Amino acid sequence: MRTQLWQWTASELAAAISKGHIGSVEATESVIARMDAANPAINAVVDMMPEIALAEAKAADEALRRHGPSGPLHGVPMTIKINVDYKGRANTNGVVANKDNISGHDSSVVSAIRAGAVPIVGRTNTPAYSMRAFTNNDLHGATLNPHDKTITCGGSSGGAGSAVAAGIGPIAHGNDIGGSMRYPAYCCGVYGMRPTVGLIPQTSLSAPERKIISQLMAAQGTLARSVEDIRLSMQVLSRPDPNDTWQVPAGDIFGTLQHRPCKVAVVAETDEAPADPEVSAAIRKAAAMLADAGYEVAEIPAPSFKELVDHWRLMLGNEMRGGLGYLMGSHGDWKMKRMLEIQLEGVPVIESRDDMLEAIAHRSRLLRKWQLFLEQWPIVLTAVSWVKPMIGDLDVSDGLDIDWFYRVCAPFMGTPTIGLPGLAVPVGSVPGKPMGVQLLATRFGDRRLLEAGAVLERAIGRLEPVEPFAGKS
Repeated sequence: MRTQLWQWTASELAAAISKGHIGSVEATESVIARMDAANPAINAVVDMMPEIALAEAKAADEALRRHGPSGPLHGVPMTIKINVDYKGRANTNGVVANKDNISGHDSSVVSAIRAGAVPIVGRTNTPAYSMRAFTNNDLHGATLNPHDKTITCGGSSGGAGSAVAAGIGPIAHGNDIGGSMRYPAYCCGVYGMRPTVGLIPQTSLSAPERKIISQLMAAQGTLARSVEDIRLSMQVLSRPDPNDTWQVPAGDIFGTLQHRPCKVAVVAETDEAPADPEVSAAIRKAAAMLADAGYEVAEIPAPSFKELVDHWRLMLGNEMRGGLGYLMGSHGDWKMKRMLEIQLEGVPVIESRDDMLEAIAHRSRLLRKWQLFLEQWPIVLTAVSWVKPMIGDLDVSDGLDIDWFYRVCAPFMGTPTIGLPGLAVPVGSVPGKPMGVQLLATRFGDRRLLEAGAVLERAIGRLEPVEPFAGKS
């Protein structure tokens, strides 16, 4: 086991804390020291809370002595994204106008973390309004990828991906409405899970009530350096919250993993977008790993990703035209405003009630198509993105081919439109050159994803934190 506690996985820390081998204070002090050392280079944590975290760690140690662990991650420090409510602190969502938006209540996420006696060492960065795949804003600045400062750390949970990759906590909370956990995980070479919509409550009362399309798409989840850490964090976050109107009981979905090989549809290339050879190679490498473990793998076409991303743009774009888009136009930074223009460019305006209702109904047709496919092929192994992690701010660069951008982003950006769970796994990733693949399953098939992810993790080996920009000029 590694000598520095910040290098340990969450499951290792939890086991040692519960047995009394180390204390939560000791683990939290180590993560804070790592944050102090690594964060200035990458700006992943934009609201550091060392004093609060240490007080929570002391309380966790005392609670453990009194009545035992409060949950599977009792005493293990982590980070949360700065776009969910934390009572007494500003939910900025990366927006200058929100710098004094002090939350009067904890979000569902923070309430669950507190109930699990998990110290929060800080809050991580996001693009303005959490609506870009690139993480920088005028309030908190840019977050850099610890692998390579020239490539994006992803978004919108880019601060989370950068933090966990660099060892600032073994687990980072994030959220995902269009790839916002899986893409940062891919760009930062870590694991990232978007669970089935409804399994993790996600209410933040300081924010306006989300409109229906966003409610159907958004999900809370985590990024980590091990699959087991993802599983345990999902147990913590799935705590019931009556404030959430979509939550369903998780049951044993995040229970102990088993070895249950199944059929896997491998989509390593597509005629819908150009696939980088390194991306295709990583997918086929993962397929071989699963085959070696008894999975029945075959390269077979899946339903269209482009069809999903087109629907994502249509639905979310028109919803934004009626709400969030006004705020973005008024208070977003120039990059956010430019990305809003790109997102809406060429997207038809839905003007009538009947057309909107028909567009919502079309979601059921898309979901049905995928559910029928996943009935025969319980896991789809494919790309997170069809290209390697992009250079920073490519989305607002001059001459961007918008059609190309959405085609290559379709595997991570389109699937939220039908609420599917997805897991990013860093197959092919090495320090300085992050890479990965994506596993998809039907709704509530989250355990199958984790089980397959655990198989890949055993083949990959232990994932170590990276030193920011080691070996890079």
